[in-house]
Amino acid sequence: MKSIVALQDVVTPWSDGLEPSDAELDAIEWEMPLILADVDLLDAEIAVLDRMPSELDERRIRRARRRVLATRRNLTNQATAAAGMAGGAA
Repeated sequence: MKSIVALQDVVTPWSDGLEPSDAELDAIEWEMPLILADVDLLDAEIAVLDRMPSELDERRIRRARRRVLATRRNLTNQATAAAGMAGGAA
């Protein structure tokens, strides 16, 4: 049997294209508030997977859902405003 280690460059050649571009890093940074809000929501939901949620747990989940929705709204409004300023009338 052949070892794939000897063929690694053939299977997955290393190139500079594997690193994220500056535009991709900017997009990730721009979406970071939404990513963090989603993580908080997942944390709240994971905490109650193996038990009945208490009233405090339910409030935490509702608060996290509202934060996700508010963050999505804000990012959408920012993107719309930026597109409106950059592109003018469609």
